[in-house]
Amino acid sequence: MDEYQIVELVKDRYRAGSIKVGHNLLLNDRTIISEKSYGRSYQHDPSISKQVIGYVENNTTEFVSNLEFPSLQWYNILYAYLHKIGYVLSGYSPLGSAALPNLKYYIYCITSKMKDMSSTGYKFKDRLVIELIDLDVVANNLNLTKVMVSVLGSKLLSENNMIERDELYEIEKQMLSQKLFAGHTWYDAEYIVGLYFDRDEHELSKEVLKISEAYQQVFRPYRVVYNTKTWQPVVL
Repeated sequence: MDEYQIVELVKDRYRAGSIKVGHNLLLNDRTIISEKSYGRSYQHDPSISKQVIGYVENNTTEFVSNLEFPSLQWYNILYAYLHKIGYVLSGYSPLGSAALPNLKYYIYCITSKMKDMSSTGYKFKDRLVIELIDLDVVANNLNLTKVMVSVLGSKLLSENNMIERDELYEIEKQMLSQKLFAGHTWYDAEYIVGLYFDRDEHELSKEVLKISEAYQQVFRPYRVVYNTKTWQPVVL
């Protein structure tokens, strides 16, 4: 499946009500199953981990900034990439307890639950936003290999592929602290777009435009917004 086919599939599954809220996994047979279903299936057949090609996050939000910039809101991108390259996380992971060697895509599926759709939020009334990113592309643009080397050192070459929580947090900290978004860190970029879209601080428009351009360069998202009444793509 290419990016278009995957996004259309996610839309159709969402429309049918077969995607659970929260964490889901896309398999190569076009099935999308919840985190819990995947966990149960893995216990009976561990080979299912090799069938996972995408991670699907399905949520609602009260913030326009989340709808405009989905990839800034969740840091599970890092978890997904670690699973993809053969690591297992110590403790809980939304992607299960095994490496996912064929995982390729991270997909956000998000709708608005705002009661007040005035101002900038109105354009997201009756809308479903789906944004797909390629993990290899994003990992390269986030300098994840360099960050992981600085944290794990020679452990990268060892047979022990377990990432401990303190190591994970340090990798995440370094990833988020890079000034990749028009001179801003991940946290600062998230904060600025939140002020602009959610608190109507429109004097930040030029800075938000710069962040938006950097966002496109870092995540290279394939994005489609659907009208949830007609289920056709719309241009916002």
